[in-house]
Amino acid sequence: MLEIKNLHARIAEDGKEILRGVDLTVNDGEVHAIMGPNGSGKSTLSYILAGKEDYEITEGEILFNGENLLELGPDERAAAGVFLAFQYPIEIPGVATMEFLKTAMNAQRRARKEAELTIPAFMKTVKEKAGELKIGMDMLKRPLNVGFSGGEKKRAEILQMSLLEPKLCVLDETDSGLDIDALRIVSDGVNRLRSPERSMIVITHYQRLLDHIVPDVVHVMSKGRIVKTGGADLALELEKSGYADYAEDAAA
Repeated sequence: MLEIKNLHARIAEDGKEILRGVDLTVNDGEVHAIMGPNGSGKSTLSYILAGKEDYEITEGEILFNGENLLELGPDERAAAGVFLAFQYPIEIPGVATMEFLKTAMNAQRRARKEAELTIPAFMKTVKEKAGELKIGMDMLKRPLNVGFSGGEKKRAEILQMSLLEPKLCVLDETDSGLDIDALRIVSDGVNRLRSPERSMIVITHYQRLLDHIVPDVVHVMSKGRIVKTGGADLALELEKSGYADYAEDAAA
């Protein structure tokens, strides 16, 4: 589904290089976890996949189902099935969450030349998905993320993902700021979306998220490169030993 080859990228504004040769292959239905210290390039990789314009690609390519992802704008990537759940979802005053969800769903349906959802069909779907995430309808009437707790913001992100049904889900430190109960609710929502046709990249610092969302593959990222790949037990190793050894590998 996703193939990243020798990807190099820098910040467009100041030219600082962040990614220094990332290679990553994610097959259909797989869940990959990317772990690593702060500043290793994990979030930068997620932003580049989603099409954030603050970065310049200097070398390499990204193929998504055989198509050059770098030639597509953010809206085209979303319509193709790429979804990014933000670490820090932004607040949008004046835009009701429900209206935002309906607009996003119908925009993607139009891009895919599908009929827009009727209001009854939309309401039925939203109520069902929101209930699974313990999101009340009163929350959906509020402006998007405005005054939401950390857990509410993350649940709203997973609700969007559930409604849009992307092919590739990129979760950028979704566990950040969540208490134990919120982490379980969010993880359950993610696990319900696992399927042979959908792949996921889960970016996290901590093993605790991977106790709930068990990955097929774990990668260690350091200094802009993936320096180690293994199974789910690699996350347990990192929990015990930290990242120091892998930082030395990246510098070599």
